[in-house]
Amino acid sequence: SILMHRRLFLYNFRNLRKAKGRRETYLCYVVKRRDSATSCSLDFGYLRNQMGCHVEVLFLRYIAAWDLDPGRCYRITWFTSWSPCYDCAQHIANFLRSYPNLSLRIFMARLYFCEDRKAEPEGLRRLHKAGAQIAMMTFKDYFYCWNTFVENREQTFKGWEGLHENSVHLARKLRRILLPLYEVDDLRDAFKILGL
Repeated sequence: SILMHRRLFLYNFRNLRKAKGRRETYLCYVVKRRDSATSCSLDFGYLRNQMGCHVEVLFLRYIAAWDLDPGRCYRITWFTSWSPCYDCAQHIANFLRSYPNLSLRIFMARLYFCEDRKAEPEGLRRLHKAGAQIAMMTFKDYFYCWNTFVENREQTFKGWEGLHENSVHLARKLRRILLPLYEVDDLRDAFKILGL
């Protein structure tokens, strides 16, 4: 089935601050071709990590095999259960540089941090600098995913307790990560001037 089971979606995409036991990354995607003012959906579905290969790399291999027309513009939207690790962020950034006619939007349920807590934020900054639009999932995004990617048996999406608060908390955290480096340097200089 191209649709995800409800329990699978609710378990893996829940935006908990501490998501113990959730080791797999799921990626729901929509691929559209832009023709002037209109867009045409080409494909949608979901993927998950495979043994030894992260889901982001699987998707990049999948889309690279399409032999995209360099004269047309494409927009890809991802909804992921975790933000990309540092290595995957590098792969995605390189991919975007190779395909200037392709735009990528990534909506993430949770932020992933490995033991080296500096690597993943740097990866996200590089990915953002390469042109990817990065944001945390909100209720609206969960609602869209529920109606597009989930075998929901026509049940309406009901958010869980803490969905909004966790989205806001994670969005603030992401905003601090993506804060332009010159702003960080300006703050450091301001603190030095103030003797702090």
